[in-house]
Order: sequence, then structure tokens, then C-alpha cells
Amino acid sequence: QAQVVESGGGLVQPGGSLRLSCAASGSIFSINAMGWYRQAPGKERDLVANIIYGSSTNYADSVKGRFTISRDNVKNAVYLQMNSLKPEDTAVYYCYANYRGGIVWGQGSLVTVSP
Repeated sequence: QAQVVESGGGLVQPGGSLRLSCAASGSIFSINAMGWYRQAPGKERDLVANIIYGSSTNYADSVKGRFTISRDNVKNAVYLQMNSLKPEDTAVYYCYANYRGGIVWGQGSLVTVSP
């Protein structure tokens, strides 16, 4: 069964940094994109950043210049380095992988930015 597993969330002060990790495993093949969405309380789930393999890397305007997404092809993993964090970055962050069999989502990692 295809799955993605996230790690790295937590509590950080404004201006701090966190790194999220996401690894795909199981019956997952021909991945064509991986990335991160986030959902704050009472809001919709929005794209944060993704990598479309062989094509492009995309970021939400609100995180450009602060967040960096990267990938490890060997490990089928993606990482989200988050710097200069702001209270408005507080949300549950969901990793996803788009592959030949469909889309699989992670369980979510809570990121809280607070003094």
C-alpha cells in the first residue's frame, strides 16, 4: 500500500526555522510530483510548495524567499526547509505524492509559530 510519512513539525518562535521531511514508501511508483499543503484552523488547505518532476518547483507567494523545497530521488523523499517563520505560518502541514496510481496524503504535521 502506498503511503507518505511526515516528520519534523513542532513549536518554534517567530523568526525561527523548522525542517519538515516526507518519505514515500510501499506500492508507490512513477512519482511525478511531491509537495506540501497546509491548513490553518478555519481555513482551506492551500499549496505551500511542490516539485513537479522534470518540470518546475512552485511556491505560494506567502512563503517565497523563506521556504525551500528539495528532494532526494533515492529515498523518494522531499524536504521543506522553513526559515523566518511567522505566526501566520501556523498550520497543519500535509505532504502528498502524485504517482501513477493516484494521490496519497500524509497524516499531517502540526507547525506552531508562537512567542
